[in-house]
Amino acid sequence: LKFIFGPSAVPALDLVDQRSVTRLRSPSGRILYQVLGSSGKLYTCYSSCHFCTCPAFGFSVLQKSESLLCKHILAVYLSQALGACQELAVSEEQLTNILLAEEEDEG
Repeated sequence: LKFIFGPSAVPALDLVDQRSVTRLRSPSGRILYQVLGSSGKLYTCYSSCHFCTCPAFGFSVLQKSESLLCKHILAVYLSQALGACQELAVSEEQLTNILLAEEEDEG
């Protein structure tokens, strides 16, 4: 994994081991992931479009193109493959509030 994903592989495996990945599912079937980062901050990840709200994703992946993904996205993919995601059912309103909170943090 480290050969393919570089320095994000080991921290991503740590996040999986700590069960830091939660899949949120709304009644309409919309899914997003939240990952509790090593700093204690909660990041929202969208596996369907390969996006994370963390600063490392914005800088290393989007701006510099130095990496394919951040440790949070890799942790989501590994958790999915290993069946290690925590599951949380949320209402449509709760999911919308999460998405709006992320938008406010960015804007």
